Amino acid sequence: MCTCCFFGHRKINETPELTERLTKAIENLILAKDVNTFLFGSKSEFDRLCHKVVTTLKEKHPHIKRIYVRAAYADIDDSYTKYLLESYEETYYPEKMRGAGKASYVERNQEMINQSNFCIIYYDKNYLPPRRKNSRRDLTDYQPKSGSKVAYDYAVKKGNEIINVM
Repeated sequence: MCTCCFFGHRKINETPELTERLTKAIENLILAKDVNTFLFGSKSEFDRLCHKVVTTLKEKHPHIKRIYVRAAYADIDDSYTKYLLESYEETYYPEKMRGAGKASYVERNQEMINQSNFCIIYYDKNYLPPRRKNSRRDLTDYQPKSGSKVAYDYAVKKGNEIINVM
């Protein structure tokens, strides 16, 4: 049995063609590569679309599991757990992330990549996040890194099979 994770830009151009490419890629992994576990993050339109597609495919392939890997809320109460388990079969918070602060989403993506054989991504190598101010007092702009690029570079380094559906 194999595992697949998803990551991509927060904003996507969601089209019927993208949904079809994503559906075909996921179903091919289920049928041809024996993938039965899918790891999800949060915070992006791509995550939401992937969850929607996997949930639809679960009707045809009920053995597959959806796991939500939390980047926040290390300790959650029973009511939040119950809420999450309405959409996922499992959820967890990687212990190594405690105290990660702003790097929690990078650490979470690396955790998902480490646990996966395959990564389905929505990644444009030319994309740059909007420039930001260093602080309210400092008017200097800086160019933040793309979290998807950081995750992509990590997945390449780890040797995961990467499927870019963009």
